[in-house]
Amino acid sequence: MTILEQKLAELKERLMTMAAIAEEMVSHSIQALVKRDEALARRVIDVDEPRVNNLELEIEDLAIQIIALHQPEATDLRSLAMIIKVNNDLERIGDHAENIAEATLFLISRPLVKPLIDLPVMSEQSIGMLRDSLDAFTRSDPKLARDVCRRDSIVDDLKNAINRELAVCMTKDAATVERALKLMMISLNLERIADHATNISEDVIYMTTGEVIKHGRGRVSG
Repeated sequence: MTILEQKLAELKERLMTMAAIAEEMVSHSIQALVKRDEALARRVIDVDEPRVNNLELEIEDLAIQIIALHQPEATDLRSLAMIIKVNNDLERIGDHAENIAEATLFLISRPLVKPLIDLPVMSEQSIGMLRDSLDAFTRSDPKLARDVCRRDSIVDDLKNAINRELAVCMTKDAATVERALKLMMISLNLERIADHATNISEDVIYMTTGEVIKHGRGRVSG
Protein backbone atom coordinates (compact mmCIF):
# COMPACT_ATOMS: atom_id res chain seq x y z
CA MET A 1 0.00 0.00 0.00
CA THR A 2 1.37 3.41 -0.98
CA ILE A 3 1.49 6.37 1.39
CA LEU A 4 -1.35 7.97 -0.59
CA GLU A 5 -3.48 4.84 -0.22
CA GLN A 6 -2.76 4.77 3.52
CA LYS A 7 -3.79 8.41 3.89
CA LEU A 8 -6.98 7.84 1.92
CA ALA A 9 -7.83 4.82 4.09
CA GLU A 10 -7.27 6.89 7.23
CA LEU A 11 -9.46 9.66 5.85
CA LYS A 12 -12.29 7.26 5.03
CA GLU A 13 -12.03 5.71 8.49
CA ARG A 14 -12.46 9.12 10.13
CA LEU A 15 -15.39 9.87 7.82
CA MET A 16 -17.11 6.63 8.85
CA THR A 17 -16.54 7.50 12.51
CA MET A 18 -18.18 10.86 11.91
CA ALA A 19 -21.05 9.17 10.05
CA ALA A 20 -21.69 6.80 12.96
CA ILE A 21 -21.84 9.71 15.41
CA ALA A 22 -24.16 11.73 13.17
CA GLU A 23 -26.49 8.75 12.71
CA GLU A 24 -26.54 8.15 16.47
CA MET A 25 -27.31 11.82 17.10
CA VAL A 26 -30.43 11.65 14.93
CA SER A 27 -31.58 8.46 16.64
CA HIS A 28 -30.89 9.79 20.14
CA SER A 29 -32.60 13.13 19.52
CA ILE A 30 -35.84 11.34 18.57
CA GLN A 31 -35.46 8.80 21.37
CA ALA A 32 -35.12 11.69 23.80
CA LEU A 33 -38.36 13.18 22.46
CA VAL A 34 -40.31 9.91 22.64
CA LYS A 35 -38.95 8.90 26.07
CA ARG A 36 -38.90 12.48 27.37
CA ASP A 37 -35.25 12.02 28.29
CA GLU A 38 -33.59 15.35 29.03
CA ALA A 39 -30.15 13.82 29.67
CA LEU A 40 -30.11 12.13 26.25
CA ALA A 41 -31.10 15.35 24.49
CA ARG A 42 -28.36 17.25 26.29
CA ARG A 43 -25.82 14.61 25.33
CA VAL A 44 -26.63 15.21 21.66
CA ILE A 45 -26.08 18.95 22.12
CA ASP A 46 -23.18 19.05 24.55
CA VAL A 47 -21.16 15.94 23.66
CA ASP A 48 -21.93 14.63 20.18
CA GLU A 49 -22.30 17.89 18.26
CA PRO A 50 -18.82 19.16 19.26
CA ARG A 51 -17.36 15.77 18.25
CA VAL A 52 -18.90 16.03 14.80
CA ASN A 53 -17.69 19.59 14.36
CA ASN A 54 -14.14 18.63 15.37
CA LEU A 55 -14.12 15.66 13.01
CA GLU A 56 -15.36 17.84 10.16
CA LEU A 57 -12.38 20.15 10.59
CA GLU A 58 -9.93 17.25 10.93
CA ILE A 59 -11.23 15.54 7.79
CA GLU A 60 -11.18 18.74 5.78
CA ASP A 61 -7.62 19.57 6.88
CA LEU A 62 -6.39 16.05 6.14
CA ALA A 63 -8.01 16.06 2.71
CA ILE A 64 -6.35 19.37 1.85
CA GLN A 65 -2.99 18.04 3.07
CA ILE A 66 -3.32 14.96 0.89
CA ILE A 67 -4.10 17.06 -2.18
CA ALA A 68 -1.22 19.44 -1.48
CA LEU A 69 1.43 16.87 -0.59
CA HIS A 70 0.56 13.90 -2.80
CA GLN A 71 -1.05 15.54 -5.84
CA PRO A 72 -3.54 12.72 -6.43
CA GLU A 73 -4.96 12.18 -9.88
CA ALA A 74 -7.99 10.58 -11.53
CA THR A 75 -9.79 8.12 -9.22
CA ASP A 76 -8.00 9.24 -6.04
CA LEU A 77 -8.79 12.88 -6.70
CA ARG A 78 -12.45 12.07 -7.34
CA SER A 79 -12.55 10.09 -4.09
CA LEU A 80 -11.15 13.05 -2.18
CA ALA A 81 -13.69 15.41 -3.73
CA MET A 82 -16.48 13.03 -2.72
CA ILE A 83 -15.13 12.71 0.83
CA ILE A 84 -15.08 16.49 1.22
CA LYS A 85 -18.70 16.72 0.05
CA VAL A 86 -19.87 13.88 2.30
CA ASN A 87 -18.00 15.50 5.20
CA ASN A 88 -20.03 18.68 4.70
CA ASP A 89 -23.32 16.78 4.50
CA LEU A 90 -22.55 14.90 7.72
CA GLU A 91 -21.73 18.11 9.57
CA ARG A 92 -25.08 19.55 8.50
CA ILE A 93 -26.85 16.36 9.61
CA GLY A 94 -25.26 16.85 13.03
CA ASP A 95 -26.63 20.39 13.09
CA HIS A 96 -30.13 19.14 12.29
CA ALA A 97 -29.93 16.52 15.04
CA GLU A 98 -28.88 19.25 17.46
CA ASN A 99 -31.89 21.33 16.38
CA ILE A 100 -34.17 18.37 17.12
CA ALA A 101 -32.58 17.89 20.54
CA GLU A 102 -33.05 21.57 21.38
CA ALA A 103 -36.72 21.42 20.40
CA THR A 104 -37.01 18.25 22.49
CA LEU A 105 -35.77 20.07 25.59
CA PHE A 106 -38.65 22.51 25.12
CA LEU A 107 -41.27 19.81 24.50
CA ILE A 108 -40.49 17.18 27.12
CA SER A 109 -41.59 19.40 30.00
CA ARG A 110 -44.94 20.13 28.33
CA PRO A 111 -48.00 18.02 27.47
CA LEU A 112 -48.04 16.25 24.11
CA VAL A 113 -49.99 17.93 21.34
CA LYS A 114 -50.74 14.51 19.85
CA PRO A 115 -49.30 10.98 20.11
CA LEU A 116 -45.84 10.68 18.59
CA ILE A 117 -46.41 8.14 15.83
CA ASP A 118 -45.26 9.57 12.49
CA LEU A 119 -42.15 11.38 13.75
CA PRO A 120 -40.41 8.17 14.92
CA VAL A 121 -41.32 6.54 11.58
CA MET A 122 -39.95 9.55 9.74
CA SER A 123 -36.77 9.33 11.80
CA GLU A 124 -36.34 5.65 10.94
CA GLN A 125 -36.75 6.43 7.24
CA SER A 126 -34.23 9.29 7.35
CA ILE A 127 -31.68 7.23 9.31
CA GLY A 128 -32.14 4.32 6.91
CA MET A 129 -31.53 6.62 3.95
CA LEU A 130 -28.40 8.00 5.58
CA ARG A 131 -27.05 4.55 6.37
CA ASP A 132 -27.71 3.27 2.84
CA SER A 133 -26.27 6.38 1.18
CA LEU A 134 -23.03 5.82 3.09
CA ASP A 135 -23.03 2.13 2.17
CA ALA A 136 -23.49 3.17 -1.47
CA PHE A 137 -20.53 5.52 -1.08
CA THR A 138 -18.19 2.97 0.49
CA ARG A 139 -19.17 0.28 -2.04
CA SER A 140 -19.46 2.62 -5.06
CA ASP A 141 -22.96 1.21 -5.58
CA PRO A 142 -25.13 3.36 -7.88
CA LYS A 143 -28.08 0.95 -7.63
CA LEU A 144 -28.33 1.40 -3.87
CA ALA A 145 -27.82 5.15 -4.31
CA ARG A 146 -30.78 5.28 -6.72
CA ASP A 147 -32.92 3.44 -4.20
CA VAL A 148 -32.07 6.07 -1.56
CA CYS A 149 -33.06 8.87 -3.94
CA ARG A 150 -36.42 7.25 -4.61
CA ARG A 151 -37.15 6.96 -0.88
CA ASP A 152 -36.83 10.72 -0.37
CA SER A 153 -40.48 11.11 -1.41
CA ILE A 154 -41.54 8.84 1.49
CA VAL A 155 -39.99 11.25 3.98
CA ASP A 156 -41.53 14.24 2.20
CA ASP A 157 -44.98 12.64 2.39
CA LEU A 158 -44.58 11.91 6.10
CA LYS A 159 -43.56 15.51 6.79
CA ASN A 160 -46.58 16.82 4.89
CA ALA A 161 -48.93 14.48 6.78
CA ILE A 162 -47.46 15.53 10.12
CA ASN A 163 -47.78 19.20 9.28
CA ARG A 164 -51.41 18.80 8.19
CA GLU A 165 -52.30 17.09 11.47
CA LEU A 166 -50.51 19.74 13.49
CA ALA A 167 -52.23 22.52 11.57
CA VAL A 168 -55.57 21.01 12.57
CA CYS A 169 -54.44 20.87 16.21
CA MET A 170 -53.48 24.54 16.15
CA THR A 171 -56.77 25.52 14.55
CA LYS A 172 -58.76 23.66 17.19
CA ASP A 173 -56.71 24.86 20.18
CA ALA A 174 -54.58 28.01 20.06
CA ALA A 175 -52.79 26.89 23.24
CA THR A 176 -51.03 24.18 21.20
CA VAL A 177 -49.46 26.56 18.67
CA GLU A 178 -46.00 26.86 20.21
CA ARG A 179 -45.66 23.12 20.81
CA ALA A 180 -47.04 22.26 17.36
CA LEU A 181 -44.56 24.61 15.69
CA LYS A 182 -41.70 22.88 17.52
CA LEU A 183 -42.93 19.53 16.21
CA MET A 184 -43.15 20.97 12.71
CA MET A 185 -39.57 22.16 13.08
CA ILE A 186 -38.51 18.65 14.06
CA SER A 187 -40.20 17.19 10.98
CA LEU A 188 -38.46 19.80 8.83
CA ASN A 189 -35.07 18.85 10.25
CA LEU A 190 -35.76 15.16 9.60
CA GLU A 191 -36.66 16.04 6.02
CA ARG A 192 -33.38 17.97 5.68
CA ILE A 193 -31.46 14.93 6.99
CA ALA A 194 -33.09 12.83 4.27
CA ASP A 195 -32.15 15.53 1.75
CA HIS A 196 -28.49 15.27 2.76
CA ALA A 197 -28.65 11.49 2.36
CA THR A 198 -30.08 12.09 -1.10
CA ASN A 199 -27.25 14.53 -1.87
CA ILE A 200 -24.69 11.86 -0.98
CA SER A 201 -26.49 9.31 -3.16
CA GLU A 202 -26.71 11.70 -6.09
CA ASP A 203 -22.97 12.27 -5.83
CA VAL A 204 -22.37 8.51 -5.75
CA ILE A 205 -24.39 8.13 -8.94
CA TYR A 206 -22.39 10.88 -10.62
CA MET A 207 -19.03 9.55 -9.44
CA THR A 208 -19.77 5.99 -10.55
CA THR A 209 -21.77 6.54 -13.76
CA GLY A 210 -21.22 10.16 -14.80
CA GLU A 211 -24.98 10.74 -14.72
CA VAL A 212 -26.13 14.07 -13.24
CA ILE A 213 -29.52 13.90 -11.53
CA LYS A 214 -29.21 16.98 -9.28
CA HIS A 215 -31.51 19.97 -9.76
CA GLY A 216 -33.94 18.03 -11.92
CA ARG A 217 -31.33 17.36 -14.60
CA GLY A 218 -32.04 13.66 -14.62
CA ARG A 219 -34.57 11.14 -13.41
CA VAL A 220 -33.81 8.38 -10.96
CA SER A 221 -34.31 5.08 -12.69
CA GLY A 222 -33.69 1.48 -11.72
